[in-house]
Amino acid sequence: MMSEQFLYEQLDTLSQFDVLDKEMPDSITQNLHPKFEIRDYQVEAFARFIHCLNKSFPGKRNPLHLLFNMATGSGKTLIMAGLVLYLYEQGYRDFLFFVNADNIIEKTKDNFLNSGSSKYLFNTNIYFGGKQVKVTEVDNFEGISENDINIRFATIQKLHSDLKVEKENSVTIEDFKNKKTVLLADEDHHLNALAKQRGKQQIEFDLAGEKLNQKEKPTWENTVEKIFKANKDNLLLGFSATFEDKKPAIVEKYRNKVIYRYDLVKFRNDKYSKDIEIVRSDFSLEDRTLQATLLSHYKQSVALKYKIQLKPVILFKGKSIQESKDNKADFHRLIDGLTGKDIDRIRRSEVPIIKQAFRFFDKRNISSERLARDLKTDFHERYCLAVNSKVEKEKYQVEVNRLEEENNPIRAIFAVQMLSEGWDVLNLFDIVRCYDTGSTGHNKIGKSTIAEAQLIGRGARYYPFSLPPEHEDKYKRKFDEDIEHELRVLEEFHYHSINDLPYITEIKKALVERGLMDEQVVTCKLELKEKFKETDLYKYGVIWLNRQTQKDYQHVKSFEDLADLSVKRKWHEHTIYEASGGVTGMIESDQTYTTRNKDSQDIPMTDIEPNIVQTAIARNPFFQFASLKRYFPQLKSMLEFRTSDNYLGGLSITFKGDFSQLEDEASEKLRACCDLLEKIEVELRKQITEQEGTKHFYQEQIRDVFKDKLLKFSTNNPRADESHPAEHLAKAEEWFAFNGLYGTGEEKAFVQFLQTHLEDLQKTYDGVYLIRNERHFSIYNFFDGQAFQPDFVLFLGKKNGETLSYQLFIEPKGEHIEDFDRWKEDFLKEIDTERKSELIIEDKNYRIVGLPFYQDKNQNEFREALDEVLQL
Repeated sequence: MMSEQFLYEQLDTLSQFDVLDKEMPDSITQNLHPKFEIRDYQVEAFARFIHCLNKSFPGKRNPLHLLFNMATGSGKTLIMAGLVLYLYEQGYRDFLFFVNADNIIEKTKDNFLNSGSSKYLFNTNIYFGGKQVKVTEVDNFEGISENDINIRFATIQKLHSDLKVEKENSVTIEDFKNKKTVLLADEDHHLNALAKQRGKQQIEFDLAGEKLNQKEKPTWENTVEKIFKANKDNLLLGFSATFEDKKPAIVEKYRNKVIYRYDLVKFRNDKYSKDIEIVRSDFSLEDRTLQATLLSHYKQSVALKYKIQLKPVILFKGKSIQESKDNKADFHRLIDGLTGKDIDRIRRSEVPIIKQAFRFFDKRNISSERLARDLKTDFHERYCLAVNSKVEKEKYQVEVNRLEEENNPIRAIFAVQMLSEGWDVLNLFDIVRCYDTGSTGHNKIGKSTIAEAQLIGRGARYYPFSLPPEHEDKYKRKFDEDIEHELRVLEEFHYHSINDLPYITEIKKALVERGLMDEQVVTCKLELKEKFKETDLYKYGVIWLNRQTQKDYQHVKSFEDLADLSVKRKWHEHTIYEASGGVTGMIESDQTYTTRNKDSQDIPMTDIEPNIVQTAIARNPFFQFASLKRYFPQLKSMLEFRTSDNYLGGLSITFKGDFSQLEDEASEKLRACCDLLEKIEVELRKQITEQEGTKHFYQEQIRDVFKDKLLKFSTNNPRADESHPAEHLAKAEEWFAFNGLYGTGEEKAFVQFLQTHLEDLQKTYDGVYLIRNERHFSIYNFFDGQAFQPDFVLFLGKKNGETLSYQLFIEPKGEHIEDFDRWKEDFLKEIDTERKSELIIEDKNYRIVGLPFYQDKNQNEFREALDEVLQL
């Protein structure tokens, strides 16, 4: 029944049927730091929140408590920052961030307040309606600026203490009664102890006004409840990677609160994490340590080869603080005295990844002596940290949270427990378990093993990189379909342990249960068939591709030259309401709001006082001359931008309202100019891109593009199912170039579809071959240069002595096309070298065409498009 569903399950349905509005508010996109790309699942999270805030749903109560259950590493803090911006736009000014650990407080402050940090989440300047807004840390919410985003950061324990014993400048419960406040609860699962204790009858927050059980001892969880219910407009937004959906009390508490579940399984399956590999060895601890250090050096060397900035870090985990100190001392003795003979000792390792590393070094004539010297330099004592005591943790807080930064030289961390929760690091690639205690010996996974699995999960965060000119998603794994690629090692996290089978079994089980590892995997060799290699198409044939290039704006001399820019229209409307105004674009239908009167007047921008226009421009950093010059290369000065008919000087604003007072209302003109500039900025950002795809296609030899690859799948992945009829077709039919398909359900359906129409194709065409594109090549969207790898390319040659050959790009899709994929179909439809004169191909004997998406439900439409292209 619907009532038994979680809220997130109901929202799943709405999302699948495109009911959720996934157009991101400008308040978020323009005010988050541009270096952080908002991922698809984060867009989903924002859309769900905005829907739930503004719409009713079963079980909704005010004040509103919602939970984001999202995987470690999925960017919960970025979502938090985006929600702060959106809620500021909705009238909220006061935000209370709380969590259970000091280190998370300091990390979040760095993300929210320190503009010099590489992890600072907000844009350099935050603007709402042309006004600059600051993010301010406060002790309480009295006497604060109503123009600022005011945030109090506190551990929940400190917050509880402050409310229990009032102190000067500390927060009090009165702060929350007359002001609506947003409570941001990181690691929200720590708020559940009372729910478990009270049981199913008393799990809800006291929203109906009843008093808590008088016998219930006041706790910091009670404190959160008191703050939360102090004002009906308060919001409590929880964030946690942990959700105990097997405990009835927790299920009932959160049934109408969890708006999104994006757990580790989804996160990893969507390729946003490293793949975890367990390196088990019979070596001594010293040699396991050296083996891990060599592997770390190998990863850095591979990154250097491909011009990727990377400084991989190793964590050496001890069992006790004293043991961790001894491990660090032993490590320095090993490194200081390291020789080529020590390196040679590791060459006898049977671990495949270590053998691979030595092959890499040998190929580049890097000797064992050279490796020893390199490791001595890279892992010198000054580049290693011990983080065991509270003092060390506080001392090195900044260093351990900024390990990815170029100027942070740390390569090794020695710790026991201090870095378990709240440690965000992307360049942790190895953990060495520096003790040999095995499994619990029971069927139940031991607590220490669970803790180790949680720590491994922190290391599994993906280190982003991209390869030019691919311009593909740098936050995702790229080589699941090519695991023999050298760069695959940068997508793997290695956990080094003694070769103790019971323990290995237990840690694997813990990792599988947490969604960090597949229970079983299978590798499949994708190989070109020998018969295909004998064909003329393979030996002499070509594939036509385009390139990604820097976008050239030299032709842009005015707003008019940006084709889809609506601000090139001359007239823009600004309505003077009782309180404020706003630009609405072209004069539209009657407003539903009350204006001061119905008078109106058109004022050209050139007639508005120059100081007002200059002030509006100065308030928006987008309109700095250097920025404008990038997109309007012919622009000579800011004076030209303000006055020329090609730019602002060609625009006018229609002021509607009480015009009799307008001459004295410079602030109204300023608001109108700021609003107009904000509208121009939004439209320019949509139109402006750094890259574009060339409309000139060049040729590559087919034999150079399509190579054999080794694929890796979970046994549960439908792509690994070789019993499917489409797989039999792919293996048996000569027209399919590879020895297997290993495709999705949609791709398999397309192969079956093509088989049923092959006879018609072969009547008209010779050399009909379908080649699967398993990351072998990319084509680039003409508009923004975004990389696209269509699943198939179909080659056909005309019969009857004609030399015309066809190359068709084909992409099968499921029934529901996500918004973020629609550009791909639009791009495919633009590709037709015969009908589009602007598309250039050097050999007129070829026709390059992109077909609309193939879907089971639209087979007829696809067939019609195919027939039209091939004149069948």
